[in-house]
Amino acid sequence: MYAELLKDFENSENLGGKAWQHAVNIDLIEQMNIKDCSLHCFHYQQMLEMFIKYLLEMKSKYGLYSRTHKLNKLLEELIEYTDFKTNKSSYRMAIQVITVCVEEYRYNFLIDCDGYHDSVKIANELLKELLRFEKTETLG
Repeated sequence: MYAELLKDFENSENLGGKAWQHAVNIDLIEQMNIKDCSLHCFHYQQMLEMFIKYLLEMKSKYGLYSRTHKLNKLLEELIEYTDFKTNKSSYRMAIQVITVCVEEYRYNFLIDCDGYHDSVKIANELLKELLRFEKTETLG
């Protein structure tokens, strides 16, 4: 599903291509019987991070993005520096959960997989908005 959503970036040599690579990994993970959702969380966060950074690089006036891995911060940058508009409060908690989940993954903490998957459902709507925005004209 995710690789199909990001198909336009298949093997691209940019951050959009990196997002597609993580999407492929998510699709593979979803086909396996893995009880722990931390690997899924890692690749999902990376997919969103790479795609938002790609949009910042391609659609902001200066083509820059911060070095943060925090999805809320990146979303705020995207809203501030591009023409992307959304109700960020509707995504704030979901992408915060995903960010924290990845931090917990790095330290091998147990992850609340039910809460994580609920957040993914919400974040998927953001991903669809980002994909629609990607198709729009860039700043002049």
